[in-house]
Amino acid sequence: MAAVSAPINPEAPRSASDESSKKPMMALPKLATDRSAMSETSTTHRQERPVAKRARSSYDRKASLSQSGDPNGENCSDSADAMDPPELAHLKRFTQDTLDYPRRRATIACEICRSRKSRCDGNKPKCRLCTELGADCVYREPGIKLDAGDKLILEQLARIEGLLHTGLNGSLSPSSANAMVPISPATSNTASDDFLAKKTGGPTSQGVALNGVGTWSANISTIPKQHTTPALHLLQWPVIKNLVSQQCDPSVLVQLEMSREPLNFGRSFSLDFSNINSYAIAFFERANVWYAVVDPYQWSHYYRCATSQRFRGGVESCIVLLVLALGEAAFSGLSISQLPHGQNPPGMSFFAAAWNILPGLMIRNDVISAQCHILAAAYLMYIVRPLEAWNMLCNSSMKQQLLLQSPHGIPQHLRELSDRVFWNTIMIESDLLAELDLPHSGIAQHEDGMRLPRSFPFDADPSGEEPPGSDDLWYFLAEIALRRLLNRVSHLIYGVSHLLHTNKMSASFSLASLDPVVTELDFQLKQWYENLPAPVKFPRERLQARDSVQTVLRLRYFACRTIIYRPYIQAVLGDESLANEPGVQDACRKCLEACIRQLEQLSAHHEGHLPYLWQGALSIMSQALLLMAATLCPPLSALLPPEHQMDAIFTEVVAEAERLAHLAPSLRLCAEIIREAEQRRQILIKRQMC
Repeated sequence: MAAVSAPINPEAPRSASDESSKKPMMALPKLATDRSAMSETSTTHRQERPVAKRARSSYDRKASLSQSGDPNGENCSDSADAMDPPELAHLKRFTQDTLDYPRRRATIACEICRSRKSRCDGNKPKCRLCTELGADCVYREPGIKLDAGDKLILEQLARIEGLLHTGLNGSLSPSSANAMVPISPATSNTASDDFLAKKTGGPTSQGVALNGVGTWSANISTIPKQHTTPALHLLQWPVIKNLVSQQCDPSVLVQLEMSREPLNFGRSFSLDFSNINSYAIAFFERANVWYAVVDPYQWSHYYRCATSQRFRGGVESCIVLLVLALGEAAFSGLSISQLPHGQNPPGMSFFAAAWNILPGLMIRNDVISAQCHILAAAYLMYIVRPLEAWNMLCNSSMKQQLLLQSPHGIPQHLRELSDRVFWNTIMIESDLLAELDLPHSGIAQHEDGMRLPRSFPFDADPSGEEPPGSDDLWYFLAEIALRRLLNRVSHLIYGVSHLLHTNKMSASFSLASLDPVVTELDFQLKQWYENLPAPVKFPRERLQARDSVQTVLRLRYFACRTIIYRPYIQAVLGDESLANEPGVQDACRKCLEACIRQLEQLSAHHEGHLPYLWQGALSIMSQALLLMAATLCPPLSALLPPEHQMDAIFTEVVAEAERLAHLAPSLRLCAEIIREAEQRRQILIKRQMC
């Protein structure tokens, strides 16, 4: 990776006579009040979620920093004025003078006061409110900061995961109970083995035996190395192959992405820090919700260190620059597909400056460096650079695997961050491996020893400064469970080494062996949905989702349902008489309905443009090809909406694919495939009518 020179000019031009110019242009203490600049939707979303509070130490901040040093193992100084260039002087003065203000809060509030959002006086054994109510006064144990929503979803996800293998083992293969072998505890994805044992009343290690599929002794919650889930595998179906003249091998997407022009940061980028407050707030409210990889209570610490490093070196500078890059992207609120061609995407100047620091972090093996690579991968996915993002993930994966080899390789105060970096690596890599034929990084081998993310520790930031946002885990935890379910689907239905492999349908495919697997996977998907906490529980009906998180989860839900039932569509396309078999028509209807729900309002995909634009585009192509094939099959077309409605959907899909085509060569290929497939479909439909 070439070093990049990114001249920094954080001071915006201003008049010397302007009285306001005497004030620093950034005001982190105003982070809480600047939220009015956010959109109404984002504000409403935040107000309806409980904001995680933390107890803060009352000792002097400067003394603690000088005595204990950087809690992340990095030394940074707030008193390097003599070394600072003039343009950073006002930033340095600001961090020294305005961030140091006291906060007065009860150290720990009881559960009753937390639930009623009342001030707790902290008296023990009972606070005043509990005394008046005659209620039990319970305080949380020190060091545990689980907000009510976090605790709820941890319990619910543990229950969902615990049900999977008991359900598979009990409902699918009662006759093979004696053939069970131990399976990794990671397949239950619990926060801890003891926790699941309490919830399910039994041990966490179970064998999984599937009737007609075999006995599993491996982790089926990680994506298999060989599978037929990718969208381009649909081109091997005879009906769809007739719609596309190009013979596209599934590996062609990787080849196209490898041949594209590399990122070029040869020209200078000027950094404008005038909107740093807005970008920081936007990051924690609209970007970190997808990744949960930055502790908002550490933001002030990172920022002070970055200014002392003049934003030119050090892991803190890299974190701050990447947060601002993603924050500016989130603040814009626009998908890059909606930007004029040739215009730099929001956040590119901050990312270019971070890109200049990353080479020095590639040879470091610590949690914070791995965190930087996850943030870099997140921005690269935003600008539709999947292979570059995969490179960042692999680097992060290697660091984590080195650290996980030793039980004491990760400092205690960084374990929560390490867990979140790990799950980000697993999920982003799984999304890429679902569509691209790439080597696996090997991080999945450690999944059996990983717990679910909990919450950042109480003493993460002793400075007492107001954070720019809350630590919201709801989406992150829900996505972990759903991603693992998607990986199970890839294993049990699309893995090339198993009887349900779709390319072997003509020889060994059996609806009888498929039915119980699909039934159980669909049951798990329903359990996942039913146990979502209210703030992220989207309406499955055709109702408006409350926010972008619900919108994205709904799209992911229907995408999962599509691939669960997709083999039935392939079966009927190969033999139309199968549609008369019991249950097959209903299974096909569920698959087609899930496809339509993803394509009815393509604008909904823009809600997840920051993390999922590339994946969403491939999903759109996959669902469109499936529906096009269904319109050419009478038993399936009878399950679809009227022809004019389907034509309107396909017209919009083609237009959307064209809008995305310029972003990446892989998306350009998708646009070409969709456009040609629709043209040929129209010709075939007219022939059928003659």
